[in-house]
Amino acid sequence: MSIISVVSATYCNADGVIRGVADQTELQLVTDRDLVVRAAGNSGLSETAIAKAFSAKRSVFNSFTRERERTVACLKVAVAEVVARDEVVLAGFCAQLVPSGISHVLRVCLVADMTSRVAAAQITDRVGEKAAAREIRRQDEDLAAWILDHRGSADPWSPSLYDIVLPTDKTPLGGAIRLIVESLANEAVQPTAESRQAVEDFLVGARVEHALAAAGHHAEVACLEGRVTLTINKHVLMLGRLEDELKEIAGPVEGVRSVETRVGKEFYRTDIYRRVDFETPSRVLLVDDEREFVQTLSERLEMRDVGSAVAYDGESALQMVKDDEPDVMILDLKMPGIDGIEVLRRVKATNPHVEVIILTGHGSDEDCETCMALGAFAYLQKPVDIEALSETLKRANEKARGRTRGEDHPV
Repeated sequence: MSIISVVSATYCNADGVIRGVADQTELQLVTDRDLVVRAAGNSGLSETAIAKAFSAKRSVFNSFTRERERTVACLKVAVAEVVARDEVVLAGFCAQLVPSGISHVLRVCLVADMTSRVAAAQITDRVGEKAAAREIRRQDEDLAAWILDHRGSADPWSPSLYDIVLPTDKTPLGGAIRLIVESLANEAVQPTAESRQAVEDFLVGARVEHALAAAGHHAEVACLEGRVTLTINKHVLMLGRLEDELKEIAGPVEGVRSVETRVGKEFYRTDIYRRVDFETPSRVLLVDDEREFVQTLSERLEMRDVGSAVAYDGESALQMVKDDEPDVMILDLKMPGIDGIEVLRRVKATNPHVEVIILTGHGSDEDCETCMALGAFAYLQKPVDIEALSETLKRANEKARGRTRGEDHPV
């Protein structure tokens, strides 16, 4: 039976249309929330971590952690498993993960003009007009970024992405439901042998992508009748060794008949392929107003495969902790504005499992006692031996990861 995928704007009565269609067709409604739960159960990642993939905001640590790629890979497997069952209404961001080659999918977009959406948001959320418009723009930005990533379109409402685009503010609820249900019988969205094969290839490719991401690797994955092609888009010195490793990971995945590797058009650029080592610190925030020092420190840590971001003052550091929580913070004490001790106090009050290493050239015994009493992991003096700092950082990272492992890696 055909599948219905629905992408919708917020505050346009999409829920009423989607549930009406599911009821009339007796198809199972599967939402982004359902898929997040399914992906978390399959992967060991937390639901919170997976749901972050829907945000347009990218983690400053992602180039080292590859968290976004891992979470999207988990979601693809969940979507592919659901699509393989048929008889579903797939509603939300994840509807856009279904490849266009799967032709027995009726792709629907529900939209409304901004005026009606703002009015609906004001009633639903009990907020003013400006707050409602601001929230709608933020949600639209998330959807636009997601569709650009996965469908290559800068316009999330582009008719080229859908079979039906319905303005819900101009279409009665019953009429919208009826149009979608009637369109489901169209010959163009009926299952074919080719479309069924595309579903199988989607599932196999998603599982391969997930297996690679779980092992810290990233490559483009294509699958045709069980034959998998892996494209490496970043330069690597020992290409043959990497190709063998990728094949060893992909080969045993269920449904894979063969694996070949090739280099892509980005391979000869200056970017270097880096396998993610999940035991190495990769979410480290360096906070110091001495720009040259902190930039040099970041580069030296990167040479040791440690991923870091930089803040030059206490206020920026606190905002980064709020927006994109690190595992470890290396913090100077003497900074203009909010000083290091106050930053430490606030971080431990709001994010107690972030481990903080004090690294200062102006501290005193009294400062040391204060910092350790506030929960600092270690108190180090500049200049510091990079190996000693790296070892302290590793121990702090292990402690931070140990505290959050119950959430991020449930048994």
